[in-house]
Amino acid sequence: MKPLIFGAESAVGKELLKQFQARGVNYIALEPGRTDTRDSLALARVITQAEPDQVINLSSYRAGSQLAVMDAELHPLDCERINHDQPSVIAQVCDHLNIPLLHLSTAYVFNGDKKLGYNEQDVVMPLGVYGASSARGEEAIAAALNKHVIVRTGWIFGAGQDEHIRRWIEEARQGEGAVMVLRRKFSPTPVEDVARVLVAISHQVDCHASVWGTYHYCGLETKRESEFVQHVLKMAAQHDESIFKLLDHLSLNLVRAESPEITNTTLATKKIFDTFGIKQRSWHGSLQALIKSFYKSRPSGTMEEN
Repeated sequence: MKPLIFGAESAVGKELLKQFQARGVNYIALEPGRTDTRDSLALARVITQAEPDQVINLSSYRAGSQLAVMDAELHPLDCERINHDQPSVIAQVCDHLNIPLLHLSTAYVFNGDKKLGYNEQDVVMPLGVYGASSARGEEAIAAALNKHVIVRTGWIFGAGQDEHIRRWIEEARQGEGAVMVLRRKFSPTPVEDVARVLVAISHQVDCHASVWGTYHYCGLETKRESEFVQHVLKMAAQHDESIFKLLDHLSLNLVRAESPEITNTTLATKKIFDTFGIKQRSWHGSLQALIKSFYKSRPSGTMEEN
């Protein structure tokens, strides 16, 4: 197996490389800035010269940031270039070379109005720039290449993709327990869990399994943001005395989730289990380890800076 990885510098990408290394996989990780998405010939040349037997595209607008959805509203052309133009070209090249493509997408292709978790048959209906460009990227891949696997995920967190978690902790400390949270629900999904899923799918693709199509994956256990924030603060209190003192009088201020944020990014995972045998995993241990890392080698009550 010799995968070529776009977006290896992202939070999920770094975890994917670790897991490939542990398994002795001979991967090729493109360096940031190696390709210009506006130069389709150069992009095609990079893929052709690498001679991979599959391509994994983790690139997305501000990949690895929990602020990407909001920031995309200010930079629609950049978002379109990365979320739509690049995967479109990659898919065309993969089709020409007869190479399968794994592509990481997002639940933001939906509008969030559904009460239950979204399944793969639900019609996409994005609200914002990020979701719309991601939906166009998916469509371009499906139109250009039969041998593709698109994996949509929901709310991802982990090292390097933790801005909201850091903000909640700092806001609680500075606001004496008052934290602003959105009225939404999600299934928290650690970056290492997403990487695990991609590794499993990559191996199936390497075995020439006919598994093409779109799949959903998210972590086990859906939470309202307010519930998840309470988990975050309780875990932070184990390392932060100032947060510990606030636990008995937290004040979570609920704010309506306005577009481009959506009120529900939960996903149904039956198809990915039925096809690949991939089970959902709990996010609790990953969250605890992440928060512990914030305070590593730091004075009590202070977090490590980004």
